[in-house]
Amino acid sequence: MKRILMLGGSPQQVIAIDTAKRLGYYTVLCDYLPDNPGQYKADKFYLASTTDKELMLKIAQEEKVDGVVAYASDPAAPTAAFIAEKMGLSSNPYESVEILCNKDRFRSFLAENGFAAPVSAGYGDMETALAGRSRFRLPVIVKPVDSSGSKGTTVLRSWDGYAEALRFAFSFSRSNRIIVEEFVKKQHPYLIGGDLFIWKGKVIMWGLMNCHRDQNVNPLVPVGKSYPPQLSPEKLAKVKGTLQSLVDKLHIQSGAMNVELVIDKNDNVWLIDVGPRNGGNMIPDLLGYIFGVDVVEMTILAAMGEVPCTQVERTVQSPYFATHNLHADHNGKFIGVRYSKELQPFIIRECVYKKKGDMVEYFDNASKALGIVFFKFDTEETMCRLLGDINHHIEICLEPAI
Repeated sequence: MKRILMLGGSPQQVIAIDTAKRLGYYTVLCDYLPDNPGQYKADKFYLASTTDKELMLKIAQEEKVDGVVAYASDPAAPTAAFIAEKMGLSSNPYESVEILCNKDRFRSFLAENGFAAPVSAGYGDMETALAGRSRFRLPVIVKPVDSSGSKGTTVLRSWDGYAEALRFAFSFSRSNRIIVEEFVKKQHPYLIGGDLFIWKGKVIMWGLMNCHRDQNVNPLVPVGKSYPPQLSPEKLAKVKGTLQSLVDKLHIQSGAMNVELVIDKNDNVWLIDVGPRNGGNMIPDLLGYIFGVDVVEMTILAAMGEVPCTQVERTVQSPYFATHNLHADHNGKFIGVRYSKELQPFIIRECVYKKKGDMVEYFDNASKALGIVFFKFDTEETMCRLLGDINHHIEICLEPAI
């Protein structure tokens, strides 16, 4: 029986373990959290940090694994590539994965390779970062170089609070390094993001969608996706060309790639974030509805060196799908979720992580989501209208925290 190393056993990563077992692979799981649910699914479990590359390599060699997956995990993605490169397993170049997982290295790579890139600089200490602000024009965005889900991120439209934003970013950086960059203004209503899937160096699935934000809670944190993307055919072609060029220059060969980008008033494509892994917030599940394929299965097969598929086409006639990340605008004890009568007919799936009585926190980063709701709409107009006013159609019911 072939063996696969799974880096991470969080609730959102359990699906990858289940899929690997369904495909007939022996699953070895590593996670540093003693309460991770994946340990009860995997065939073998190690309580160990997935960011410790040498330890993970030792475990992989001792277990004689045939593949390694860091499903929906930015921190573990370089570890997976490191192990695969050392053991000759299916993966992407370790150096390329490191570039994608480090925001200041990624910005330098973009600038050096002819892509649009904002003025930016990485810093390893407060003093140098404070002294460097004169090189930037407002607004700027301050964030850790190695975090995801908008953790530690601040947008500044004046220099008031700059020191506080730096400290906030440093507090979320595992490597104690942050990046400051000029904020890129988008021309279109939404950021564009989602997942691509690459096989033999070519993108075979274009899971590009509209990225929604809640301006009333935190405009930086994703609260859902909708499909299809609101881009003209010409702009969509330019986005695809830019992303395929990135894949080519980084020599990416296989697997999922999570992307987020904007197009400015001059039609320049700005790559904001690109992660060498499946997206979080159940993006693969949403793409499964849209394209009629099992993206998690594709990910596992690619990591094992098996052919995931050769072509992915949209399989539905009315592809108006969306997700919404359930979230709260204040702390409290969870009671439940209420949906308006107008919205209810379009709900096709509900995943709630909290049970009645659980504590709920203000939604200041993606990890504070309470669950995810999936929708299928009959028209694009209905989708845009309801999602545009979603807080009037979904109520998070909380008791005050004592």
